[in-house]
Amino acid sequence: MQTSDFDYELPDELIAQRPPEKRGESRMMVIDRKSGEISHQRFLDFPDFIRPDDRLVLNDTRVVAARYFSNDGSKEVLRVDVLGPKRWKCLVRPGKKFRIGQTVEIGDGTGTVVDICEEGGERIIEFDREPDEEAHGHLALPPYIDRPDTADDQERYQTVYAKEEGAIAAPTAGLHFSDEMLASLPHCFVTLHVGIGTFRPVSDDDINKHHMHSERFELSPETVSQIESANRTVAVGTTVVRVLESCVRDEKLQSGSGETDIFIYPPHNFQTVDALLTNFHLPKSTLLMLVSALAGRELVMEAYQKAVEERYRFFSYGDCMLIK
Repeated sequence: MQTSDFDYELPDELIAQRPPEKRGESRMMVIDRKSGEISHQRFLDFPDFIRPDDRLVLNDTRVVAARYFSNDGSKEVLRVDVLGPKRWKCLVRPGKKFRIGQTVEIGDGTGTVVDICEEGGERIIEFDREPDEEAHGHLALPPYIDRPDTADDQERYQTVYAKEEGAIAAPTAGLHFSDEMLASLPHCFVTLHVGIGTFRPVSDDDINKHHMHSERFELSPETVSQIESANRTVAVGTTVVRVLESCVRDEKLQSGSGETDIFIYPPHNFQTVDALLTNFHLPKSTLLMLVSALAGRELVMEAYQKAVEERYRFFSYGDCMLIK
């Protein structure tokens, strides 16, 4: 398959710029993989699709404030990895102001560029004192959200069950859940710290040549035990799918931690996931390819066309899709 097989037209006005007024008020498209039927529901109907012997699996990563601006506002730093107490790996702009030896002042601290990564162009920046995240850090909202982050985003661009700090981007399928709904459903957790690579497009039209970004994960023995005893495993978000499919060894789900760069695209033999709740994804993205691997490319692309026709809201703060 080619990257162009996963393209579709999306009017800009359908890209959600803000969350709904309350969690759970989104629309939910439902795709039946066996019948090919596509129906339209509300996310509030989601519990109707979950049986007592099912198990929801959610990603409990917590988004950190990873975006910083220099004191004069001329430079931007996005921390993608912490290499030490005062040593960061960062995406920067403009790149011409971040050559080796150049500095950036954030609050009372000064960072110096000590290295430039060959493959992705990231900068290694060494600070004399670590910038104060609470005072100077901002959420790195996705690039298709065309506004600065606000105090409202501090709550809404975070799941109600977020616990383990380390993500740059939110596992957005989980943003729909309220505490009340989650408490009523059988569930367990994995952790995958979502990185900036989730927004990087597939640059080659031959998807086999795409190099997937790596993200840190943890799958506990308790979660494995709950999944093994469940009738169906319902993944909440593509990040959960990536963790579970990465942790299959000899056709058996095994607990562990580490990094995964798994790239799931059609055809893929899923061994752990029976159903998926997910948001709508960018054209030609690895996430759209993963969804297509589960439900079939033709059915998914038909569903996306209907979502556009029915004026669904797209991407992080948008509506969702249940594939069953």
